[in-house]
Amino acid sequence: MENNTLLKKIEERMDMLQAQMKANVHLENENTVISTIDSLTKFWSVLSEEDKDYILAAQTAIDDGMKWE
Repeated sequence: MENNTLLKKIEERMDMLQAQMKANVHLENENTVISTIDSLTKFWSVLSEEDKDYILAAQTAIDDGMKWE
C-alpha cells in the first residue's frame, strides 16, 4: 500500500473515531466505536503518538462507560 494511501486511510478512520466519541456513540452502541478502533489498531506501528493517545483514551471511556467531553 502506498504511504499516502495509508496515511489517508488512517486520517479518515481517526476522523470517524473522533466524530463518534464527540457524539458519545460509545455509550449507546459501543460495538460501532470498537470496530473503528479495531480498524485503526492494525496500523499501530505507524500511528502518531497523538493518535495512539486518543485511541487509548477512547478505549478507556468505552471500558468505563464515561461520557466524552
